[in-house]
Amino acid sequence: MSEENSKDKETSEFQKEDWYTDALEYWSEKPATIDGVLGGYGEINEIDVEGSRLFISEYIYGKKGARNRIISYPRISEEYACDCGAGIGRVTKNFLLRIFKKVDLVEYTPKFIKQAENDFLKKEKEEGRIGEFICSGLQEFIPKEGKYDLIWCQWVLGHLKDDDLIKFFERCKKGLKPKGLIGVKENVSVFGYQFDETDSSVTRSDEIYKKIFQKSGLKIIKEATQHGMPEELFEVKMYALENADDQNQEE
Repeated sequence: MSEENSKDKETSEFQKEDWYTDALEYWSEKPATIDGVLGGYGEINEIDVEGSRLFISEYIYGKKGARNRIISYPRISEEYACDCGAGIGRVTKNFLLRIFKKVDLVEYTPKFIKQAENDFLKKEKEEGRIGEFICSGLQEFIPKEGKYDLIWCQWVLGHLKDDDLIKFFERCKKGLKPKGLIGVKENVSVFGYQFDETDSSVTRSDEIYKKIFQKSGLKIIKEATQHGMPEELFEVKMYALENADDQNQEE
């Protein structure tokens, strides 16, 4: 989302009855291409996926210091990830499947998920590397309990109302394996809520996201800024989150 297309409003904007249907209508009119799902910014694809890979890699491969000394061991396995707000499968193909053996995709726009299944990820589907193509809004998605090493949410949470976002995170916690993680990658505003009427989305501040994480029973274990994005876009931040209620997490 670009700053110039947004307006600062009260959270009453969330009360619109057609909040979700307006967003679905907006994306249904966009081309089912990388450029389409990225809102015309297809050129950021490589920078984006490399930033995500570097951000999450220490939890999968571990971390080494001087003289190849192990600083931390891998936290999660490379078995199963979930791509929330998957679009046509851009993140799945270029990021998640380069790490994980199998990925589920969750996408609200029917034509995007059909494109992913029938074309963009057809080869990966035939190879058995795609678990499910799930056509659902995240406000309704219920992950299978204990299924995923990583649930990755990117450029989609701005379409959820605050209450629905908290409930989504609470369901995602149950969908994680022990020590599993939730990854969030989203635009953040300098302060408050910045609403965009064109696609029924909101850009939240870093402070608001952190309050939502806390209310959802999630703990931030890492955060970083994605560099190399166009100047006219909001800042992009990444968060690695664990279940704060899980007593089996590493200290």
